[in-house]
Amino acid sequence: MEQKIQFDEALIKRYNQTGPRYTSYPTAVQFEEHFGLEDYAEAAKRSNATSRALSLYFHIPFCDTVCFFCACNKVWTRDRSKTTPYLERLFKEIEMQSKLFDSSRMVEQLHWGGGTPTFINHDEMRALMEKTREHFNLYNDDSGEYSIEIDPREANRESVQLLRQLGFNRMSLGVQDFDEKVQKAVNRIQTQAETFEVLEAARENGFLSVNVDLIYGLPFQTEKGFIHTLDRVLEAEPDRFSIFNYAHMPSLFPTQKKMSEADMPSADEKLAILHATTERLLEAGYVYIGMDHFAKPDDELAVAQRNETLYRNFQGYSTHADCDLIGMGATSISLINNTYAQNYKSLADYYAAIDAGHLAVFRGVQLTEDDELRRDVITRLISHFHLNFEQLDDRWNIRFDEYFADELRNLTPMIEDGLIQVSDTDLFVTAKGRLLIRNICMVFDAYLKAGTENRFSKVI
Repeated sequence: MEQKIQFDEALIKRYNQTGPRYTSYPTAVQFEEHFGLEDYAEAAKRSNATSRALSLYFHIPFCDTVCFFCACNKVWTRDRSKTTPYLERLFKEIEMQSKLFDSSRMVEQLHWGGGTPTFINHDEMRALMEKTREHFNLYNDDSGEYSIEIDPREANRESVQLLRQLGFNRMSLGVQDFDEKVQKAVNRIQTQAETFEVLEAARENGFLSVNVDLIYGLPFQTEKGFIHTLDRVLEAEPDRFSIFNYAHMPSLFPTQKKMSEADMPSADEKLAILHATTERLLEAGYVYIGMDHFAKPDDELAVAQRNETLYRNFQGYSTHADCDLIGMGATSISLINNTYAQNYKSLADYYAAIDAGHLAVFRGVQLTEDDELRRDVITRLISHFHLNFEQLDDRWNIRFDEYFADELRNLTPMIEDGLIQVSDTDLFVTAKGRLLIRNICMVFDAYLKAGTENRFSKVI
């Protein structure tokens, strides 16, 4: 497949509505609190009857300073001692979770997210990985995809070396923007020197992949300023980029109120930033993976997309599709068999559940067969930009043209606008449609059609 995109400003403006990012389907909006511990345990039993590997996610919520734009679940504190009670509960959760799953199942994917995972000290990092290896079957080489999110202000060469020794082989670096005026407005002061020190240390210690996060739409950003940051990062040639659109939703994330909307770039300026960024990355030889992600052509994500083995989950794009995901820590989400389950969000509730001797699951959803089918369709679209109807017919015992007759009719305007091409056997997303893949996926979302309340960001 050709991994190209075509920037059509008029179409982007016309289709720029709110919609899910589809890290899950159904989305978290559909999670319900009547889903409980028994449902989760039953899902684990069904999961053990399969040959699927495991994916582990650990949420470390602490941050030394709060970035005003952040929409993650985090605890802002400079009291490093707060990690001790959190890790004590996390260790207990690891023990309880491990008892539900067959010990022979390999952990093909592992991720520390946050917050700021490197907020914990080196001894705590060692202890967390040792506890994980004690209770789960981790690789001792680089066969697995073991990744960590890094704030360069909370890392150095020594910590990068330690993380590599512990088994991490991929990292994602938060940069956002190097412009000092932008950094001051969002309360994230981060020098280029400390950023590139971590990136260089990752290369020196044999990390297999380094991703860099940038965000457009922040106060005082301009096309010229953002491209200056991008060019500086391009000199280091990271393996991947994630170029995120800042979603301003202060009613949901109160710290965003500390930024003035009057200082933020206009919609036209944001489009100009996206357009220039896209052109610059393509000129530099990167290919468009989808949903804000770019990678070098020989990166495993790009290869997996061409082979149609790419997958998308809560950590973004992955080459390990057939895994059950166990989320641990406050607010983390698990995907076990045909269920999603989420832990309590507040530390107080999370601690109370673990102290009571049971898992901290407080809501979730069990997927229907229709949910699983639609998730498969959406995952294929958002990962491969392609549907083969016969493959779906064989897997789900349906006739695609009959089952999705309404959806195919609703796609007509997108066909006419050149976003997709549909034949009797296949649906292909065009280069013009790839930036609008969320809109295409939304046509197959039964919950949006039912008018379910949603709180989502703009697609661009």
